[in-house]
Amino acid sequence: MTPCVTGIDPSLTGTAVANHAGTKRIRIGNLRGSARFSCIADGIFADGTTQAADLVVIEGPSYGSMSGAGHHEAAGLWWHIVYRLDELEVPYAVVPPSTLKKYATGRGNATKPDMRVALLKRAGLDLRDDNEVDAWWLRAAGLEVLGHPLVELPAAQRDALNKVTWPVKAVAR
Repeated sequence: MTPCVTGIDPSLTGTAVANHAGTKRIRIGNLRGSARFSCIADGIFADGTTQAADLVVIEGPSYGSMSGAGHHEAAGLWWHIVYRLDELEVPYAVVPPSTLKKYATGRGNATKPDMRVALLKRAGLDLRDDNEVDAWWLRAAGLEVLGHPLVELPAAQRDALNKVTWPVKAVAR
């Protein structure tokens, strides 16, 4: 039986979630601050799939990509989501952006288009939203570690996941 894995790519403007039903982007309208965080988290947990997951894989913060208030808010969102996962006792792993890129493309400095091309090449999916692409790859990483790979990848790409700290109760590898 395939485990239930959810991938989450947190973003202030376009958080995306991937699970067995596909990918979705959470719409937030003009919300700001904690109202935005709550709306995004509610969207992640709305259908019950995330809290029922055997494993959630969330992209780690991208420390070099933001500065100022945006960085502060992005960190707040990330912790808001992780806090909810902790409260619900959902096992989760944090995958740094460069590790996700290496897993998906073979290069830790891959671009957003590179990630999208890798998804099209490996899975035949043409997702137009970069956040949904990342969420799909995050879910794939979790399924890979649990012994249910979604796509066939070279060993060097799969080995990138060895750098991630996986929750003991979720790991089958």
